[in-house]
Amino acid sequence: MDFVDRLAGARIGSTHNQYAHSPLRRERLRAYLDDHASAAVILVGEAAGYRGARISGVPFTSERQLTGAGPAEATATIVHRVLEELGVEDEVLLWNVVPTHPGTVASNRRPTSVEVRAARPFLDELARGRRVVAVGRLAASVLDAPYVRHPSHGGAGAFATGLRHMLAS
Repeated sequence: MDFVDRLAGARIGSTHNQYAHSPLRRERLRAYLDDHASAAVILVGEAAGYRGARISGVPFTSERQLTGAGPAEATATIVHRVLEELGVEDEVLLWNVVPTHPGTVASNRRPTSVEVRAARPFLDELARGRRVVAVGRLAASVLDAPYVRHPSHGGAGAFATGLRHMLAS
């Protein structure tokens, strides 16, 4: 069974597994992972957002970014804009500590420690052999990795500066 099928079959606490019943989201994630298989860097956020990966199936990516329709997600917009400005979109793999969505269809919540532990094998598999950069405090607390400010809630500038610094070193 491949990575995406294992993830689709995983029960990660009480999170919503957006891949479990969606061939489209599984296909999108599989294509994204294949396209970024040689990425040397992995940016790891907290969890799939309700307007981001919960809908699109791709970490840090909104449906609007993929199709031009559907919900937009501020963090996804900032992350992709900064990666594009730095010219590294193809060299960076985006992921989350918890790849499934904690929260409701209209809100996010912080993943529990049980959910973080249950999701860890997926993160470890993707991080192997890559330089890891934690995006936000939760990711930093879970990973032994350099930290950049999460771009939400006024952090876009600090995120861009931090990421530029991390990728230059």
